[in-house]
Amino acid sequence: SSFSFNRNCLYIFVLFSLFYHFEPFNYFAFMSQEKAKAFRSKPLVDVDPKCLLYVHQREFAATTPADKCVSVIGSDDATTCHLVVLRHTGSGAVCLGHCDGSSTWSEVPLLVKAVTSLSDACKEGRLELHLVGGFNDDSTTSHNLSLDILAAFQVQKEDIHLETCCITEMNDVVVNGTHRPVVYGIGVDVKTGDVYPASFPHKGPAEELRSARTFTGGEMVNIYDSSRGLFQIGPCTWSQNLDIAFWLSQNDDTILKYLSTSPRAEPPHFVQHMKSTIQFLLDHPNSESLFPGGQPQFYHRTETGDWERWDAL
Repeated sequence: SSFSFNRNCLYIFVLFSLFYHFEPFNYFAFMSQEKAKAFRSKPLVDVDPKCLLYVHQREFAATTPADKCVSVIGSDDATTCHLVVLRHTGSGAVCLGHCDGSSTWSEVPLLVKAVTSLSDACKEGRLELHLVGGFNDDSTTSHNLSLDILAAFQVQKEDIHLETCCITEMNDVVVNGTHRPVVYGIGVDVKTGDVYPASFPHKGPAEELRSARTFTGGEMVNIYDSSRGLFQIGPCTWSQNLDIAFWLSQNDDTILKYLSTSPRAEPPHFVQHMKSTIQFLLDHPNSESLFPGGQPQFYHRTETGDWERWDAL
């Protein structure tokens, strides 16, 4: 089946209508916008890295309330990207994914499986979906991703209840004549399931490696083994490309124009982040050197709350 509550077909129609400007101003359209407005107005939480599992673009992570290593899963820097939270109310299993539209139809089933596989023993409860991200960008990248994600969840065999829908038009604000997202990042409380706007000063572990993986075309990947409390990344593969050194000498406007899907809406650190990623790739032209024996990099959480490299051998 699909989204399971009775008004859902109409709800999806309303969302499609909102995006296509048919504007059927009825109760359901009003309620969806009111819920998005309420979500946008929640206070922004600066998340403590010592309890956090941070998810980068084209990554996802899932866990349960029994996890002693992670109490918040979060992600930010989403402009045209969408942040997806799926949670089972019975088991408490929760997954957060950072989707950029690269392969939405194959990514959504991964998110669903991540939650259902942690909820097999639970008879009661339901799957609840929270979607946040995007804005009214000139290229309609956000708009297209919103529709793809909604449609991809609609065809899943599981009953899925759409609880939060703060995407594209419902996450848009105009600042000095420029459209930009209201909410760039979210966190989800693993214990309670509460979803809220959030920012993350620390995006580790292995921030540059993970960004390099995405930059070089890495697909959506699960970064966490909740049964062992281990963060994992790789092994990744990329080819040496000295041509990318060109970008290190370019000005901010050029980098924004050619390396962003939304040049006028990126957070202030975007350019420096891109340059750091490119420098990392130049410093590590052979990705195999980062993964001895072709094994992933593993990190475990120390007693002080930091992520520390862990040798699986």
